[in-house]
Amino acid sequence: MAKALPNLTVQQLEYLVAVVDQRTWADAAATVGVSPSALSQGLAELERRLGLTLFERAGRRRVLAPAAGPVLDHARTVVAATRDLGAWAARQQSGDQGALRLGMIDAAAVHHYPKVLRRYRRERPDVELRLAVAPSGALLSDLARAELDLVVCVKPPAPIDGVEWSPLRTESLSVFAPPHVPTALHREWGPWVTFPLGSHTRSVIAAALRSVSAPFDVVAESHQPEVLREMVMLGLGWTVLPTVQSAALTPVRATPLATRSLVIARRIASTPLPAADALINALRSAS
Repeated sequence: MAKALPNLTVQQLEYLVAVVDQRTWADAAATVGVSPSALSQGLAELERRLGLTLFERAGRRRVLAPAAGPVLDHARTVVAATRDLGAWAARQQSGDQGALRLGMIDAAAVHHYPKVLRRYRRERPDVELRLAVAPSGALLSDLARAELDLVVCVKPPAPIDGVEWSPLRTESLSVFAPPHVPTALHREWGPWVTFPLGSHTRSVIAAALRSVSAPFDVVAESHQPEVLREMVMLGLGWTVLPTVQSAALTPVRATPLATRSLVIARRIASTPLPAADALINALRSAS
């Protein structure tokens, strides 16, 4: 039967290292934050648990016994490893280490928050940031399946089981006509090239067009705003886009047609993830 290991504590080993490294016992006690009497008691208990005499008298001083060398080597190794572990745990708690699976819609990743992401990676090089760019519906599905930790997307039209979100920013949506359409015909909106059915942004656009009694005859669809812009430039139809993604297009009127809300979404029952909290704070500051 294997012999039981001695029941040593890291604190006792830290006491031993401090006594050897400091000039006096008072200095050693101050280093580890205890009184000299508590330091002596801790070392006496270490000797008792090891069954060894670690110190011997040299006049009025107590010095490390020659046979205690292996104990000191072990103590240094354990104390150093424990400090490393504590530093690692602190980085985890502060969001400076770990993995973060982030999902963003294209407008957030490319236009609103690229500087935030670059700064986050620069300031937290030990965080493994994995970024997925996709439409809101796909991102939220991955979030609900625990394939993502955090999502920046268009506010969903209805609650999603197990997912919560909070506001991040509001975007303007403007109407754009093909460049060849005369200004005099700008009252006759459409036909439309727009986001596919099921898109959260398309739902916002459809409701806004209904509110101004505009027809919404869709002739082409794409999840990618760049593709929709090209369709408009080719004269395939009109579109409604976030102003930030309109590039060379000019809106047909000065005021936006509608707005859409971008939110930060995460799972309600997810375990604490400091790396995500740190990014959320950075995103909110930038918004």
